[in-house]
Amino acid sequence: MHENEESRPVVLVIDDSPQNLLLIDELLSGEYRVKVAANGNRGLTIARQTPAPDLILLDVRMPDPDGFEVCRQLKADHATGDIPIIFLTALNDPADEAQGLVLGAVDYITKPVSPPILSARVRNHLRLKEVANFLRDRNAFLEAEVQRRTEESRRRAEEARVAQETIMISLASIAEARDNETGNHILRTQHYVRALAEQLRTHPRFAAQLNDEMIDLLFKAAPLHDIGKVGIPDRILMKPGRLTDEEMTIMKTHTTIGHDAIERTMMRVGERVPVLEVAKEIALSHQEKWDGSGYPLGLAGDAIPLSGRLMAVADVYDALISRRVYKDPIPVPETIEIMIRGRDSHFDPDILDAFLDLRGRFLEIQERFIDLPDELDKLEANRHICISPDPSGSR
Repeated sequence: MHENEESRPVVLVIDDSPQNLLLIDELLSGEYRVKVAANGNRGLTIARQTPAPDLILLDVRMPDPDGFEVCRQLKADHATGDIPIIFLTALNDPADEAQGLVLGAVDYITKPVSPPILSARVRNHLRLKEVANFLRDRNAFLEAEVQRRTEESRRRAEEARVAQETIMISLASIAEARDNETGNHILRTQHYVRALAEQLRTHPRFAAQLNDEMIDLLFKAAPLHDIGKVGIPDRILMKPGRLTDEEMTIMKTHTTIGHDAIERTMMRVGERVPVLEVAKEIALSHQEKWDGSGYPLGLAGDAIPLSGRLMAVADVYDALISRRVYKDPIPVPETIEIMIRGRDSHFDPDILDAFLDLRGRFLEIQERFIDLPDELDKLEANRHICISPDPSGSR
C-alpha cells in the first residue's frame, strides 16, 4: 500500500456500462486512485486534466466516439500520447485486437473481467510505465547535461582562445617595444600575412597547406615572429647606425632565440600547441631568402617553410615603409620597386606576385593600423600608385 493518496498511481476507466465501472473501481481502488468516465468524450476530458492518468482502461464498444476513436485522439495529443491504454472488450476478434494495437494500445483484457488478470495486467503496465518514465527522465537529464557541458567547453575554449591571443600579442609587443617599433607593426604584419594566405589559398603550390585552420594559425602566430629580439642587447637592438659584422652576427641570433624560447614553452606545457608550432617556425625562418642567402640556416626555395616565406614579404614591406631608429620611412612607390627587385632572390616569386596583386589591400591595412596621424597624407598620396598596375611590367 502507498503511504498517502497523492502518491498512488491514477487509473482512468472509460466504459459506458455502470456495472463495469463499479466493478473495476471496487477491484482497483484499494491500491490506486480510480477515476471513471461513462463515455468517450468525458474520458478525453479527464485524461487531459492535471495530473494525467498513469494508465487508462478503455472499453471498445461505446456510443460515438467508440474506444478506437478515443484511443486515436489520446495518442495524437502530446499531453496524453504516452499514457498506456488497455482495451476492455467482450469481443474475441483478432482483427479488433490488431486495430487497437496499431492505434497504440499496450494490451487487451476480455470481458467479463477476471479480477486476478485485471490486477496483474494493471500492475505490470504501471511498472513498465514507471521504468519508461525513469529512462525518459534520465535521457532528458543526460541530454541536458551534455548540452551544459558542451556549452561549458565552448565557453572555456573561447576564454582560452582569448587568453592565448592576448598573451601572444603581449609577448610580441614586448619584443617590438624593445626594438623601438610600434605595436602597430605586429598588427599590420599579421594582417598582411593573412591577406597573402587568403590570396594564395587556391594557388596550386599552396592550396594543400592554406586551409581555414592554417590561415587562422598563421594570423595568430605572426605577432611572435621577432620574439627572439628580447634576447638581443640594447646596444645592438637600438643602435641608430649600421651594425658591425660582429653586431650583425649577434642580431641574427634573434631567430634562433625566438625559436628556442617557444620550443621551451611547449616543453613546459607538456604538449604540442599548434599555434606555437607555427610561431616557432616563423620565428626561425622569416629571415631566410629564396636564393639561400638568408639566415640562420641558409635555406633556399621550398625548403623554407611557407609560413616563413609569407612572413618575409609582410615583414620586409612593413620595415621599409616604417620609421626605424636606424632609418627614415621609405615612400611606398620606392618600397614596391625594392620588393619587385627581390623577386626570385629574397622572396618566393609567387608570394611576391600575390603581394603586388594586393597592394590596395596592404594600403588599407596601413591606414587602419597607422603609426602617426601625419602618415595618412603620405599614404593617400601614394594610393594611386599602389593600386595601379606595376609600371615596370615585372609581374
